[in-house]
Amino acid sequence: MNDRIFGLLMLTLAVAYGWGAQQFPEPFGGAESIGPETFPTVLSIVLALSSLYLIVRPDPDQQWPWSRTGAEMVLAIVILCLYTALLEPLGFIVTTTAAVGTLCWRMGSKPVRAYVTGLLGGIVVFALFNFVLELPLPLGILEVA
Repeated sequence: MNDRIFGLLMLTLAVAYGWGAQQFPEPFGGAESIGPETFPTVLSIVLALSSLYLIVRPDPDQQWPWSRTGAEMVLAIVILCLYTALLEPLGFIVTTTAAVGTLCWRMGSKPVRAYVTGLLGGIVVFALFNFVLELPLPLGILEVA
């Protein structure tokens, strides 16, 4: 039953997220080019399909892990909410380094390796989006004035 409720909540989120992505203005190159709505739309489709799977084929009833695991899950949600709030002011590379590094560390990685992974991941994804896909991500505090 928990999986079905969670699946329904995530399906609602996927629909809202997908609808919000479609509200972005049309890109300069026209409707055929990759625009700012492309990546969020793909994410909403993946989330919707995953949610439907949870609704149709849930795991046998499991109890919510009200222990260390539950606390770690709540911490992960807080980190992702902070990531969203701080993305514009701090920039993509800084917030990605902090979020990915903290999540990796909480999953058992040594702190130095965790934050190096976050930094390298942030730089690689930033470069891919800015230079390959030509979809600019915010630099935030790393912006040269």
